[in-house]
Amino acid sequence: MKNSFNDLTYTEMVTKREELRKTYLKMRIDKVMGHLENPLGLRTVRRQLSRLNTLIHEYALGIRENKK
Repeated sequence: MKNSFNDLTYTEMVTKREELRKTYLKMRIDKVMGHLENPLGLRTVRRQLSRLNTLIHEYALGIRENKK
């Protein structure tokens, strides 16, 4: 159940990355406080963040082209 980020544009990927970072931070805080319902969600969000960072880095290296 991988989220497909391939169809997003570069700017959409950057905004999605910021949303995932905020979500991950909130989940980490909830885990420390003891209010996290699904601890495996941390792993899922972290992996999604890694996938997005990889795609964004490919744009920076020139491996991928900007869609219009």
